[in-house]
Amino acid sequence: MSSAFDAKAGAAEAGAAADRIVGASPAARRLRARVKAAARDDLPVWIAGPPGSDAEQVAQAIHRQSPRGGHALAVLDCAAVPAPLLGRALLGCARGFYPALPEAHSGALRRAGGGALLIASARALPPELREALLGALETGRFRSEGGAEQPLSARLMLATAEGGEGGAAESGGGARGESPLGQHPHHKLRIAPLDQRRPDIALLAAEELRRLAEQAGERGPAIRLTADARAALETELWPGDMAELRARIRAALPLCDGPTLDAEALLLATPSPPSFKQAKRAFEARYARALLRRCRGNISRAARLAGKDRKDFYEVLRRSGVHPGDFRR
Repeated sequence: MSSAFDAKAGAAEAGAAADRIVGASPAARRLRARVKAAARDDLPVWIAGPPGSDAEQVAQAIHRQSPRGGHALAVLDCAAVPAPLLGRALLGCARGFYPALPEAHSGALRRAGGGALLIASARALPPELREALLGALETGRFRSEGGAEQPLSARLMLATAEGGEGGAAESGGGARGESPLGQHPHHKLRIAPLDQRRPDIALLAAEELRRLAEQAGERGPAIRLTADARAALETELWPGDMAELRARIRAALPLCDGPTLDAEALLLATPSPPSFKQAKRAFEARYARALLRRCRGNISRAARLAGKDRKDFYEVLRRSGVHPGDFRR
């Protein structure tokens, strides 16, 4: 996120894709259903996902489909604010409350107005600020630091980065996997990591290419992914989730030769490009998978198409870690 608090970001970047959850996997379908349910009412929302996942886009999808969709979705990223200033950033403060920053500050809760406020990296909030949030939800009012009470007008959404089996990846309070909204009634949405929704990866990459073309003001069709690029994307681990996928697509674009993005461009766009030998092995693995998929796991037929005898093709499969049984159906 570009800043600690940006009330205009949601309105400025909310195009047609902002309220779409892209994907064909069961996880994507479940998430779309939960987004739709969360958009029907005004309850607060907790969005949990692996580091680098698309919590802001999920929040935008809920907000755009809700009755508040005509107002902005504001974002307060707790990770971008120094810990001693989190109270000022969230609740606001009276003039002179912070001697080093003597001016009065309205705070994110007030500046969000009648729209919604997404509090990202919410586990960075200290216990006293979490209590202040829960109190605001219970009473509909909150108090700025050193100032007067004021009404809570915005809908609240909190996002946390959860690692492993639902465990907390962010530092800060809260038990492992526990909602920062406690027992207060709220919607709970979990974003599955990319390695659990591989059928979505190529679709998400294509959507990112379309979005980048739209941002650049380019007319006509966006750059397309080749079949080997789709296969390469779907076999990577993506430890940085959507943030890593987007960064790779952006880095690969200048390496495109014509209107398509191929596996070689994606390979060279990695932070540490592989050696020639490693790249050759990666190509062998993709080639073997594609042949076995075409031949439905029939090794003899795949070897003939590859122009190799069966023994040599077996050796390619062995060193590539490709299992023929995965393609038999």
